[in-house]
Amino acid sequence: MSYKQIKWLILVIPTLTIGLWEYVRHQFLLPYISMDMGNWLATVIVFTVTMIFLTQLFSMLEDMQEELKEARAAKAALEEREKIARELHDGIAQSLFLLAVQVDLLDKRYDGEAKEIRGFRQTVQEVNGYVRQAIASLRYPASADSLPWMELMQSLPADLAADTGIQAEWSWNLPEEKLSPKEKVELYASVREALLNIRKHTDAGRLWITAREEGTGWSCVVADDGQGFREEALRQADKFGLQIMRERADEMGWIFELNREQGRSVFRIHKEEER
Repeated sequence: MSYKQIKWLILVIPTLTIGLWEYVRHQFLLPYISMDMGNWLATVIVFTVTMIFLTQLFSMLEDMQEELKEARAAKAALEEREKIARELHDGIAQSLFLLAVQVDLLDKRYDGEAKEIRGFRQTVQEVNGYVRQAIASLRYPASADSLPWMELMQSLPADLAADTGIQAEWSWNLPEEKLSPKEKVELYASVREALLNIRKHTDAGRLWITAREEGTGWSCVVADDGQGFREEALRQADKFGLQIMRERADEMGWIFELNREQGRSVFRIHKEEER
């Protein structure tokens, strides 16, 4: 039922009800009920019809207005995200590209012998990658319901395996209902960053992704059989991705761990039980 039809029904039903009652009253009931009783019954009938039908119509109208409000908010959020992505692309990303070109020219001038220049170039390339990754993320719909979250999560190791041949084992026993919309976004970004680090730095052949409930809390673990990083890597100036992961976990109130366990690099996010 359309918004316009609901409004017309709200206007017409009371009128039709009182009109039908007055017709029946004067045609068939006039010898049996008094004028005062008829007026009192008219009030009761209109009130009863209103409670039975109009309250449902008002509820439908409110639901439609709420959906329209949410759609407008989602559209505004998408437009704002697209605006931010465009500003990042036209500003920071372009500046980083120009900086990378200038560093390449400087490196050629010194025939690649300056170690500091090579390190600086690598840092610029990493930052450029993170910025472009952020731009791509901003251009995804902001609504948690716009894309199936579990399909997005499962696509991460699948895409990594398709691109690199790294075999991934998936064991996910964490219901979506356990996470708020913001937690879903941040957990997805964290796992994606962990897989990006595995791809770029660890030379791994296999990885394991597990998640499970722990009382009223939960944990998510990404492990690989590559060389990986130790905890002190978080304090290195050029490990921007790891620092971002730590900051994201701190902001969400999660516990962040990065260790070597039994020959594996283990990235773990843990949310403690609510008390």
